[in-house]
Amino acid sequence: MDIAIYTLGCKVNQYETQAMEQELLRRGHTLVPFEDLADAYIINTCTVTAVSDKKCRNVIRRAKKMNPQAVVAVCGCYAQTEPEAVAALGVDLVSGTAGRMAFLDLLEEQLAHHSAPIVQVDESLRRREFERLTAGGQQGRTRAMLKVEDGCTNFCTYCIIPYARGPVRSLPLPEAVAQAKDLEAQGYREIVLTGIEISSWGRDLKEGQTLIDLVEALCHAVPQLRVRLGSLEPRTITPDFCQRAAALPNLCPHFHLSMQSGCDETLKRMNRKYDTARYFQSVQWLGETFDRPAITTDLIVGFPQETEEEFGQTLDFIRRCAFSSMHIFPYSRRSGTPAATMAGQIPHAVQEERAHRANAVAQEMEQAYLQALVGSTLPVLFEEVKDGLWQGHAPNYVAVRAQGEELHNQLRQVTITGVGDGILLGEIQE
Repeated sequence: MDIAIYTLGCKVNQYETQAMEQELLRRGHTLVPFEDLADAYIINTCTVTAVSDKKCRNVIRRAKKMNPQAVVAVCGCYAQTEPEAVAALGVDLVSGTAGRMAFLDLLEEQLAHHSAPIVQVDESLRRREFERLTAGGQQGRTRAMLKVEDGCTNFCTYCIIPYARGPVRSLPLPEAVAQAKDLEAQGYREIVLTGIEISSWGRDLKEGQTLIDLVEALCHAVPQLRVRLGSLEPRTITPDFCQRAAALPNLCPHFHLSMQSGCDETLKRMNRKYDTARYFQSVQWLGETFDRPAITTDLIVGFPQETEEEFGQTLDFIRRCAFSSMHIFPYSRRSGTPAATMAGQIPHAVQEERAHRANAVAQEMEQAYLQALVGSTLPVLFEEVKDGLWQGHAPNYVAVRAQGEELHNQLRQVTITGVGDGILLGEIQE
């Protein structure tokens, strides 16, 4: 059967889609682009914001229009938290964020019999076991994601994800090492450690191991592969973490430290587990340990009760941190979260205006970071052709473009000669 998959959301969703792709191919199915006529359409959904929910609904409607006779199957976070709303769109199969192989079994059942719609969603908060899936994906990719953790118990006041993903579950270290070695054998040149909250890795295993123990084991197991970390909780960064991480030559010096606000009062309302002083300490430790590390972050603007003074504190704080790149979002009201019922909801126009101002500061910082790299030589893993040039990423995850031929999955030294729009330009060293 011809099956198309559309993935919304984070790297965890992308990883889980890749695992489903592999299993579908193993079962003899053919993967086709989502725009093509297919026998079944799978939509792997996201629910991190209300906008994400809307995008999911639009994609589902699109799939039903493309081939009304096809089986439309929906999984992921939006399906987990709002199964009735998804089912009401007339889909054939609704699952959640667990049991991916069982989900594919049900998909094949629907393909064979076109029976009544099936809704099969578990209680996420009762989960205790990590779901083991095959890492990797379709051939031709240079970077593979390795999911090592699932779930979150931080319960930030704006976030629905703990209800969609359940408590922390970790992939045991020996299994993570085995999957990394398998990815190396498949020809990947880089792996990205991903999870809903990878900073919590190991907590449930109760073996005294933390994330840096896992990172060390993986870097030593696949020394020829670059190892990149997903989003980190700021308190993960300690002097011991930095010292041990800096001793790993294949660990990418790119650290995405989740921030959300640069104002202590706002962080308290968000139920974040740190203040700006502790966050900035992490930034300083990384800067003192690594040579020009890329420190990136997320920022929510217009959170309930955020005053102009508090927003000003955030702007001052991000300038102090000098981030190399930022993702900036207006606060999105999520039904079922404490923040949704807080007094002092900020008008959308004010949110957009603050996002615009924050983005202007972020662009200034990004440009300064990129400009400081001109004249340096960076190892670049090339991936694809864009605008007539080969593009890849340096260890700091900055995109680099250069002239060349047949560079896919090649790691080459590139001398940086200039700065483009959010990218670096360079010349390959022969």
